[in-house]
Amino acid sequence: MFGIVPKTLWQKKIKPDELNRIPMSARAMLIIGNGKIILVDTGTGQKLNEKQKERLYESLKGLNYAVFKRFRTARFDIFEDKTFGKITIEVVGARKESYHHESRNPITEIGTLSDDLGRRDFTINAFAICLNSDSYGKLIDLHHGQSDLTNKILRTPLDPTITFSDDPLRMLRAARFASQLGFTIEEKTKAAMNINAERISIVSNERISQEFLKIMASTKPSVGLSILFETNLLESIMPELNKLHGVEQIDGKGHKDVFWHTLQVVDNVALTSENIWLRMAALLHDVGKPRTKRFQEDKGWTFHGHDAVGAKMAHGIFKRMCLPFEHLNYVQKLIRLHLRPIPLSKEEITDTAIRRLMVEAGEDIGDLMKLCKADVTSKNANKVRRVLDNFSRVETKIDEVEQKDLWAKWRPPINGNDIMQLFDIKEGKTVGRLKLLVENAILDGVIPHDRDAAIQFLKDNMNRTYLNN
Repeated sequence: MFGIVPKTLWQKKIKPDELNRIPMSARAMLIIGNGKIILVDTGTGQKLNEKQKERLYESLKGLNYAVFKRFRTARFDIFEDKTFGKITIEVVGARKESYHHESRNPITEIGTLSDDLGRRDFTINAFAICLNSDSYGKLIDLHHGQSDLTNKILRTPLDPTITFSDDPLRMLRAARFASQLGFTIEEKTKAAMNINAERISIVSNERISQEFLKIMASTKPSVGLSILFETNLLESIMPELNKLHGVEQIDGKGHKDVFWHTLQVVDNVALTSENIWLRMAALLHDVGKPRTKRFQEDKGWTFHGHDAVGAKMAHGIFKRMCLPFEHLNYVQKLIRLHLRPIPLSKEEITDTAIRRLMVEAGEDIGDLMKLCKADVTSKNANKVRRVLDNFSRVETKIDEVEQKDLWAKWRPPINGNDIMQLFDIKEGKTVGRLKLLVENAILDGVIPHDRDAAIQFLKDNMNRTYLNN
């Protein structure tokens, strides 16, 4: 248990003789998360004044000292611990909380140590360590958190239905901790998440997204995503994913459950990359399937165009969840192109076909291939091996072509402005057609990648292009 607390703090830095100069009826160091510790005055009649807080700050050689008079707290950082890095210390009085139904912001009052520990999210972070000289270092565990920590159990210190109703963000933290730490959510606690799922609506989209991205950044994101689905939280957070769930059959013909397939794809990507936005592309790569699902008697279920539809849907998801738009184009590109390498893996691969793919994917070609390989989730091991071998052939061909002429960073030798000036025409479809004409001529090897050759080619083909308008 004490391995959680930096020894430089509880054994060396915060010493009883130093604290004896600060009048507190009882003292405890509360562990509330990575790199953050609260020093609490548990007496209901005495509070640390600013001089006493400053004395503690100076004793611990702190930095960035700040006082929050409204909440009667002080905070500062120390940087000594090599394992934990920057440690934040908060000096507060023991508190208890109450909530208005429409807000997760608490009303705080003076309370006891028991009150303060009871308002923590989970028993595993509801510990305190006594800093009194007569019982220095004693672990205070009123909610059996040490046992839950040993058994990797997540449960709330108090009634989970009330705890989650008061602050619904705690439900996302439960899913996140389960995903990050490999813990199991206790049955009653998980049931309370289901009961309070709709309460998540009072939490800002920004805070929801912060927790959601932490789940996506975990070693196995499907753990947290599954919990969100099973507790109905996902329906409020990302209903587009919920719609992927289920298998429909007509005349004995069914399709795989796209939701569970998607979670497996995300986990597959997580095995090869820590890029959170590549993982998001994996999460959304099939999000367009429900809107494009059709049944044809001769072919069964089809999802034609789901790549393009999904790329468009990503914009709305990013906007609603307040995700950073600087990553949107990347995610949309991977969704839009995730089917493109498949036909290449089934046929003789030409340099021209590879170049077209490389030009469209640009510098993200490597991430696109990671997504395509992660998308292979068949239960038939021989099929998986065969498809992955084919994709490896595509990757080898990409490397060969890239080494040959660096097409991944290819740009046409002339652009739209050049064409408008060359032929004295206005911006419009004709400019686009001429630009595409020269690009295809270069990709097909008709002319070299040379400005003069491109201009002469356009002059020779200008009349034909106009006649086809």
